[in-house]
Amino acid sequence: MRTGFFPVGDKVPDWNTKPRLQALRDLLGALPDLSAPLPKRERQLKPSRAKRLKDDQVAELCQAYEAGTSRRQLADHFGIAPKTVSAILKRQGVKTRWRKLAETDVDEAERLYAQGMSLARIGERLGVTDCAVRYQLNKRGVRMRDSHGRD
Repeated sequence: MRTGFFPVGDKVPDWNTKPRLQALRDLLGALPDLSAPLPKRERQLKPSRAKRLKDDQVAELCQAYEAGTSRRQLADHFGIAPKTVSAILKRQGVKTRWRKLAETDVDEAERLYAQGMSLARIGERLGVTDCAVRYQLNKRGVRMRDSHGRD
């Protein structure tokens, strides 16, 4: 039975048999030999345990922090994460340098931001990060400018 140009049913002629046959030969040539032994799989490394600092290293870390070295610099030096540095400092009872903005500082930041100063510049002036300034201004409901000038 024929409908339109293409035949219907199980009597469909097989077109392009030579290219199909060549593709099958190529595929069979690319397959691995079934009688050959399977290749050995590489062992996957297990996640390692967190690096533990020795007591003298912990003391050195605390002294360096108290001398003014940043958490990030200490993390790079000792090969640990900055969060780990914070945890070590907390366990050792070292007072951290994180500074919270006082209400008067937030007032100043709001005034400077309204005058057009960037968050980074305000942060430098107040001794905190631009993220800390943004957070405090958002808490106050200050509308942020578009950093790309689209507004």
